[in-house]
Amino acid sequence: MINKIAKVTIYVNNQDEAKKFWTEKLNFVTKIDETEGPLRWIEIAPKESEWVTMVLYDKNLMKSQFPNANVDYKTVILSTEDLDKAYDEMKTNGVEVTDIVTMPYARLFTFKDQDNNEYLLREDKF
Repeated sequence: MINKIAKVTIYVNNQDEAKKFWTEKLNFVTKIDETEGPLRWIEIAPKESEWVTMVLYDKNLMKSQFPNANVDYKTVILSTEDLDKAYDEMKTNGVEVTDIVTMPYARLFTFKDQDNNEYLLREDKF
């Protein structure tokens, strides 16, 4: 029935600031940045070849289009092969991070974006 996860939508207060955060601080690539009328559609991904993308959608536009829409943020878990390197790079780039935690199932830490949304980054050996 369902083959893949295609996109994760993140509702943001300012699309330019969100795009800058993800591309300049976390080295994501912009896959799509198109505008049609009041709608600006931005898709980003960790690399160009990545199938799953994150959509940076204007929170206020969503509220005006769908007044009952839930624009509260949900947790997104991201993956890396080298947690220590990612942690050091984020700190160098001014990203707010927590300490690295070792759990029985993974090593991980959380970080916050420009809108104070929290993400979890875990180490996965592929």
